[in-house]
Amino acid sequence: MNTLSFAVPLWMWAAVTVGICVMLAVDLVAHRDNHVIGFREAAIWSGVWIAIGLGFGLILLAWQGGEVSSTYYAGYLIEKALSIDNVFVFALVFSFFAVPDAYQHKILFWGVLGALAARLVFIFVGAELLQVFFWTAYVFGAFLIWTGWKMAVSKDEEVHPDRNPVVRLVKRLIPTDPKFHGDKFFVRVNGRRVATLLFVALVAIEATDLVFAVDSVAAVLAITTNTFLVWTANAFAVLGLRSLYFCLAGLLRRFAYLHYGLAVLLAFAGVKLILSETPVGKLPIPLTLGVIAGTITVSIVWSLLATRHQPADAGEPADGPRAGEDGPGRPPADPGADRSPHAERPRTPGR
Repeated sequence: MNTLSFAVPLWMWAAVTVGICVMLAVDLVAHRDNHVIGFREAAIWSGVWIAIGLGFGLILLAWQGGEVSSTYYAGYLIEKALSIDNVFVFALVFSFFAVPDAYQHKILFWGVLGALAARLVFIFVGAELLQVFFWTAYVFGAFLIWTGWKMAVSKDEEVHPDRNPVVRLVKRLIPTDPKFHGDKFFVRVNGRRVATLLFVALVAIEATDLVFAVDSVAAVLAITTNTFLVWTANAFAVLGLRSLYFCLAGLLRRFAYLHYGLAVLLAFAGVKLILSETPVGKLPIPLTLGVIAGTITVSIVWSLLATRHQPADAGEPADGPRAGEDGPGRPPADPGADRSPHAERPRTPGR
């Protein structure tokens, strides 16, 4: 098992945490007016987040050397690749609940906070299990291989956000008004405090991300059990999820074969984790980086070439959703109008 044990002073943990909080605060202030995010703005922000993630690897290079830096980059790349699958589900949830474009960033912002918290817990629990019980590597490895197989064969499986047990529990426990009330998660209706449909959509995002967090963290733990590296790789990859969504929202149909590449990455991580507890031992980090980068490149290029004659998304311009539309192919609608999940549901790759 690749532990890469090195001393991480408390101030470094604190500095990274403060830095993440500052970046989130800047992002929140920049989008406090709930404006519709276009492709150009999303591309700029994506470039900023990617530069920050890659820049942190250079800091690790100067501080701890090439092996630590390469291990971080391997974790960052696999988490970044798997986060593309999150984008499919974000699009499905927003379409299912007909979330107005102007409020999508707010949901994703709070969704990312929840994602970071969940991943932090999973990282420490998972790393401790792998360190204490060697057989945990076989369990995690088998889970990743099974998840990869499931992703490869269940591309057209329908996902129903309203059937998620967490969403159903929230609706049962919290009075809910089936309408949007601006960008508010809670409002008072007839003197009673109720959750809005925007809050239900947020819960759906959070609940589905919990599933993604399990295999994402397990995949990075297959590379190293160093909690600092796993946490930073996850955190810097997840921070760019919002911008990534708005960049790719109009291009999802072009990534027709990406799920095969993600399936290969998950299965590879599972095999790597199992081999680490056998006489074969851990696979070299350069080999791991090569497999990750090569798989991502091949699956994306294959997808783009195979769909080069297709529009970015049916009923939607290639540069992203238009202001005033609730989703692909839908006419403008009043954000405060009563909404219920519609019959036509998109399909998405499932993990």
